[in-house]
Amino acid sequence: MPHHKSAKKRMRQNLKRRLHNRYYAKSTRTAIKKLRKLHDKEEAMAMYPQVASMIDKLAKRHIIHPNKAARLKSRLMDHINSLGEKHHHS
Repeated sequence: MPHHKSAKKRMRQNLKRRLHNRYYAKSTRTAIKKLRKLHDKEEAMAMYPQVASMIDKLAKRHIIHPNKAARLKSRLMDHINSLGEKHHHS
């Protein structure tokens, strides 16, 4: 347990911040999963900017590493691009 007043405040702030960050990170992960489940390219393309923006915000707020953000966006884009190809072959 913290003994100093400042340390007690830090604990309160950290908890608040952790919950706040966790909420944003979780909702972004859910959005990513939703996008990955889509099989319609048009729909996926429409949803991508929104999800990419959420990912960028997490990186900006230092909730995730910038490289992780770039990797997520790149893989989502790969996923969307692969959707178009599948429909042509079938």
